[in-house]
Amino acid sequence: MIKQGTEMGEAAKSVLSVKDLTTSFLVDGQWKPVVRNIAFDVMPGETVAIVGESGSGKSVTSLSLMRLLARNQSRIDGKIVLNGKDILALSDKEMRRVRGNDAAMIFQEPMTSLNPIFTIGRQISEALTCHGDTTRSEARDETIRLLEKVRIPNASSRFDEYPHQFSGGMRQRVMIAMALASKPKLLIADEPTTALDVTIQGQILDLIKMLQEEEGMAVLFITHDMGVVAEISDRTIVMYRGEAVETGPTSDIFLRGKHPYTRALLSAVPRLGSMAGQKWPLRFPVVDTATGERSEPVAVADTVVSKTPVLEVKNLTTRFAVRGGLFGVKTGAIHAVENVSFDLFQGETLSLVGESGCGKSTTGRSITRLVEPNAGKVILDGYDVTTLDPSNLRRMRRSIQMIFQDPFASLNPRMTVGAAVAEPIIEHGLASRFEARNKAADLLERVGLSADMMARFPHEFSGGQRQRICIARALALDPKVIVADESVSALDVSIKAQVINLMLDLQQSLNLAFLFISHDMAVVERVSHRVAVMYLGEIVEIGPRAAIFGNPQHPYTKMLMAAVPVPDPDRRRERRGLSTEELKSPVRPLDYVGPMHSYREIGAGHLVRLEAAA
Repeated sequence: MIKQGTEMGEAAKSVLSVKDLTTSFLVDGQWKPVVRNIAFDVMPGETVAIVGESGSGKSVTSLSLMRLLARNQSRIDGKIVLNGKDILALSDKEMRRVRGNDAAMIFQEPMTSLNPIFTIGRQISEALTCHGDTTRSEARDETIRLLEKVRIPNASSRFDEYPHQFSGGMRQRVMIAMALASKPKLLIADEPTTALDVTIQGQILDLIKMLQEEEGMAVLFITHDMGVVAEISDRTIVMYRGEAVETGPTSDIFLRGKHPYTRALLSAVPRLGSMAGQKWPLRFPVVDTATGERSEPVAVADTVVSKTPVLEVKNLTTRFAVRGGLFGVKTGAIHAVENVSFDLFQGETLSLVGESGCGKSTTGRSITRLVEPNAGKVILDGYDVTTLDPSNLRRMRRSIQMIFQDPFASLNPRMTVGAAVAEPIIEHGLASRFEARNKAADLLERVGLSADMMARFPHEFSGGQRQRICIARALALDPKVIVADESVSALDVSIKAQVINLMLDLQQSLNLAFLFISHDMAVVERVSHRVAVMYLGEIVEIGPRAAIFGNPQHPYTKMLMAAVPVPDPDRRRERRGLSTEELKSPVRPLDYVGPMHSYREIGAGHLVRLEAAA
């Protein structure tokens, strides 16, 4: 293990040496420091992780190292030595040569980093021609080699494709190829896997490990996911409110973390397999980040699960037209949801899991008729939702509500949160405005907020608080079923734990039925009664939580389990050997007739789709 160096000799060998880094922003005419006195070294071939929750200063630190902050609004003090160059003493022209040649950066969302009007080949080639004496032909050959290196299939044929023609995981591979174009000594990866599915995340982590070994690069990895930290980093820096509160070898941080915030972060991480033999659903442990005190998780009191389903989905099929040509003629269809059937009982949580594009969210939207299904039945409280006219559909939505992934996009920025929570009650004519405001105040109190927050606007709340507001709004009509579509995937680990505990408590007190849509297998294991695994619009395995996680049968289910990051530093050098193939396309020709699949019952309620022989 390489220890952090402080002596001049050791610092001289480092790729990156940071001393007393302080970054301030101009706020109301005064400089406000947001990162204070950060110091660390990164050695050749070493991976250092900076970990912390949103607002801890991780990304500001990385942007300061690359001098990518607005000069008139920010000030960087201290010393940054990158590959022997004093970064803060360089001119803008000299700094442009450093970016790409000495250090390169991968950002969280590749679609915002790639130019949508240029092909990916041109964008990578540009990085080569700008930083070296390379002809256009040589740049094309090198770009194809880089695309192959990051495991993009058919690299030569995809050279002239545009960013929107790639999946999220493949776009992130393009960003890595671009970062590697000039063979940098340091790669800064700022949350490069946060927005990706677990299987794609596993592929990207394996790829970074492999390229690091081949190229001898140093990597500065920024994340809030402790499972990712354990799998990839040699040393870890824990940041809290702009300061480094603990630094050391990753194994020491995980096994002997001393700072309360470090212990809080580790305690909040859901671990796949931790529910074996446990009663469920199980609340997450609540940790005080100031003291590190941890309340032991307790099982939620049993909900009264009815014997008659509150929601029955039978042979649900939803397809979207694909049009082409001058007149937009229908040329095919996206088979988003294909012949999906399941029941949901009062007081139960059924989780739909799978990668992006598998049809989870479309299933939830089809059930609520936010998307019109093509075929099948959705029986809610004895009524077929698919046949309801607009007025009856409006009444039906009192019984089923939806919580979306992005709470900020779900709330009207011009409407106070009190008005947003009261609006459904008023629109459905269930109470007067005065009574609706009183109920909204009660609901905000119930979800852990205070009634005096009703006059605030969405931008005045944190992400976790905004999601609580969306939960309060979903409860306004006293629904029987709530569809939670990736409702905690964008939240930090400790906030995620709080929101999930809230949902479990509300389920117990109100006897709610949850259709929980997620790709986070560790969270699903903790909250579910039953789990359904989706692939290409179809359910390939469904059963009780213990059966799915304890005895997975379908190859796709096993692959999802294998891809989950494990917060164990002993696994740091392991390779999972995950397939680098993209999820197959759900686009089918107009005359396509899918095969009728049969299922085999493994145990009580545990069904697995039988696959046709190759």
